[in-house]
Order: sequence, then structure tokens, then C-alpha cells
Amino acid sequence: MKATGITRKIDELGRIVIPKEIRRNLGIRDGESLEIFTDEDSIILKKHSQMEKFEDLGAKLGEIIKAIFKVDVIITDREKVIVATNDKDLVDKKINNDLIYLIDNREELIEKENKILDLDNISVSGKLSMVPIIASIDSLGLVIIVANDDNDYSDLARLIARILSEKINIY
Repeated sequence: MKATGITRKIDELGRIVIPKEIRRNLGIRDGESLEIFTDEDSIILKKHSQMEKFEDLGAKLGEIIKAIFKVDVIITDREKVIVATNDKDLVDKKINNDLIYLIDNREELIEKENKILDLDNISVSGKLSMVPIIASIDSLGLVIIVANDDNDYSDLARLIARILSEKINIY
């Protein structure tokens, strides 16, 4: 655990304020959920990812899609890769600000030409179909299809995103 030297008082309702610098450094945005853990005399706050609960489903979908369509599938939450069928070293790699922008703005990006996608010093190249995963009112991550042929896989990316969002909504 890294000491920050910052102290805060608890108010009468048991609340504390996490300093802006720490929120910015950890990428904690307004309205985001934190998990609370205890360890002896410590309270530990961890960013909560609804997507991590569905990592197994995402991995199974990714493997099925890869086997049938011969494309790679990458699934992210709001900060990192949680499923990668092409390179297991991608799992847990931080996503870049361009991908966070797509998630935050609920935008799709379909690249018809080969592009390079950099994920925390690992590059992936191909024709990219990126679709946000939106459950209820929250944008939770991205489905990225990486293809090396001329077919359009955007509907496939939308299907995976929809399956995951429906599963999250039920949960």
C-alpha cells in the first residue's frame, strides 16, 4: 500500500471525500461505484467493474465467435481489457483515452481499413469494429472485433455487446 500523506475527517454521516488528485490518478469518475473491503484495521476502496462478473460469458462468446468467423474479440470494461481471444497478454492491459472516449460518449467506431490499436504497449492490427456495451443507462465497456478480411463485422460486435448488456440488465 502506498502512503499519500493526505488525511480526511469523517462527517456526521460517515462520509469522507476522496481528494481530486487521487480520483484523477486512479481514473475514478463522478457516479462510478467503488467496492469496499476491510483487512484487519484497514478499509480498502476498489473501483467496481460490473463487466468483470461476466468475464466468463465474454470469454465463451469470444471463443465461439473466433472459431466460427475467424476474427479476434477483445472485450473491455471502462479501464482495461477483460477478454482477448488473440493474445492473453492483453488481459488486464489498460485501455487508451480514445477507447475511453468511445465508452463515455457511447460511440461506435468502424474502421474499414487496417488500423493499429495500442493497448498499454501491445499493438493489435486489422479492421476494427468497436461497439460500446450499454446496460440500463450505463456505458460499461467495449466490444472490439479485429478482422483481417474485407467482411463487415459491426453487426457481430453489436450482437455481442447486446448479449452482454442484456445479461447485465438481468443480473
